[in-house]
Amino acid sequence: MSENPKKSRDRLPNSAGNLYWIYAIILLFILVSFYLLPDKKNEREITETEFWDEYVNRDLVHKVHIVNTNNTTTKLVEVYLTPEALQQDQYRKYATRNFLGTANPAFTFKVVSTDDFVKDLKARKVPFDVIDRVDWFGGVLQVIILIVVLGLVYMFLMRRVSGGMGGSQLFNIGKSKASLFDKENRVKITFADVAGLEEAKQEVVEVVEFLKNPQKFTRLGGHIPKGVLLVGPPGTGKTLLAKAVAGEAQVPFFSLSGSDFVEMFVGVGAARVRDLFKQAKEKAPCIIFVDEIDAIGRSRGRGNITGANDERENTLNQLLVEMDGFNTDSGVIIMAATNRPDILDKALLRAGRFDRVIAVDKPDLREREAIFNVHLKKLTLAPDVSAERLAEQTPGFVGADIMNVCNEAALIAARNNKDAIDLQDFNDAIDRVIGGLEKRNRLISPEEKKIIAYHEAGHALCGWYLEHTDPLVKVTIIPRGVAALGFAQYLPLERYIVDTDHLEDELTMTLGGRAAEEIVFAKISTGAQNDLERVTRLAYAMVTYYGMNPEIGNVSFSNNEEFNFTKPYSEALAQRIDEEARKLIQQAYERAKNLLRQRRHQLEAIAQALLEKEVIYKSDLEKLLGEPPAHTIHAHKYQPLPRPTPPPLEAATTPSESSTPS
Repeated sequence: MSENPKKSRDRLPNSAGNLYWIYAIILLFILVSFYLLPDKKNEREITETEFWDEYVNRDLVHKVHIVNTNNTTTKLVEVYLTPEALQQDQYRKYATRNFLGTANPAFTFKVVSTDDFVKDLKARKVPFDVIDRVDWFGGVLQVIILIVVLGLVYMFLMRRVSGGMGGSQLFNIGKSKASLFDKENRVKITFADVAGLEEAKQEVVEVVEFLKNPQKFTRLGGHIPKGVLLVGPPGTGKTLLAKAVAGEAQVPFFSLSGSDFVEMFVGVGAARVRDLFKQAKEKAPCIIFVDEIDAIGRSRGRGNITGANDERENTLNQLLVEMDGFNTDSGVIIMAATNRPDILDKALLRAGRFDRVIAVDKPDLREREAIFNVHLKKLTLAPDVSAERLAEQTPGFVGADIMNVCNEAALIAARNNKDAIDLQDFNDAIDRVIGGLEKRNRLISPEEKKIIAYHEAGHALCGWYLEHTDPLVKVTIIPRGVAALGFAQYLPLERYIVDTDHLEDELTMTLGGRAAEEIVFAKISTGAQNDLERVTRLAYAMVTYYGMNPEIGNVSFSNNEEFNFTKPYSEALAQRIDEEARKLIQQAYERAKNLLRQRRHQLEAIAQALLEKEVIYKSDLEKLLGEPPAHTIHAHKYQPLPRPTPPPLEAATTPSESSTPS
């Protein structure tokens, strides 16, 4: 069977590029050899004293040349012997001539004072000539060497810019850098490998059906969306979902990042966009996936200098033209992913380009359980490990976090020489992901340890008795990470609407550590820095974003770029906002202190238990404080209710913790 000649040509080595390098190396070697090898003339260097005593006094000097080389201070003197002297045996070896037939000097030496030397020559009646000589060969050689070096540097840079693609580097710089997955290296990921994204998968099923059976849609006059934009926080599985679409459809899949279009040369980004869509049309039906499209899709004209040429904008303009230019029935679908849809250009999101925007949100309880089941299949587990229980302990975790938890649990179990991964390994892994690595070797004085214990006890006690706080899981004073000297871990519910009571209790619970320090020690420390940052953000959000302050009213001053970096309110209102935010924080602080004063004996009990055990759990708190109040008992089972878009509230979407930074 004959071989494809095109493939044979592709496998041939680039002999032209290799020969260029060989020629350059040979030329450089020859030039360096001429420049560095010593002269083959038989002349010998002598001193000025030898010149006068041994040769002038014996009448052996025929003439002298004083060479004015490069107008330097030190002059070279060339000594020519008489014909009679060259007939003698001891001087016969100096009777040589150069390639032009001119006699070579027998001896050379250097003089500093030319005027004195010339006077002595005239006094001794020695013939001499002053010659201005220019070293043409040396100058030309230096120029040639410089050209060769610059040529080698240029060839090296062109190879790096084009990714090392042989001899035609300059012409390949505008080629697309997309990775192609086709029949030979097909994407093997399917929807079965993607867990926890059921709603997003339903949205992209139509894309797969169109690529497999486009007549189903075109016979009724409809057409599939040209572009699908995946939007969601980092680590939620946007790229994995795009690969699953390509694997299900079994079509060529072009994958690249938005930064692959960015280059230092003007016009390269637009050229790569044109080349990418040209290749895609040849491979149609196919999928183009651009990860982190915000690298080139930012809104045009934002922050640019007037009259300046923005290469990123040129690339975006070309992308807009290509997306609106190819035919709807060409079978080319572009998918993109970003976690910053708010900065994308409006023209990129209009109908006809990215028609469909799919939200890939953080997984809920049931979706986290499905993700855990996918990753737990590869692990050796103990009987006490349950995906349902792990899902309940990891609210706010995304798919990447869950994969990290499973991997960390396996590493912890292997470090302890266990035959299977048990529940304690997963608990340690969750703590590692939330708080960082344990720092048991960190030197902490007894006084500091006592302050940390009462600080965390204040958080725990407030969280135990406040009505609208999340259930407490455990409290620890073991240092973790870079700055956390201890933390109290809570189990947030799957909550998407938060009212004022919840936020006020959150403020009070967060300030419980600072309040405990003031009550017990009559002074405060820097350990509440992280807590103060959280309450400041939350208090200002209640006043300026959520409209929860009666004095300011039902207004929301969000970070909207339409205000062009200016405050959309007056200085007088800004002062009132500051006053109301401070009032909220102060009220919560006084409320925390009153609660801790009323239950001072329980605060002491929790702190002493922490100093003794370093880690206490909910069961330990039940022994110290009794059964938890009825309002703190929550059901964590999944309720399949219609789910609105969650507000951007940290307390409702991430595991709560109060760290104690040093």
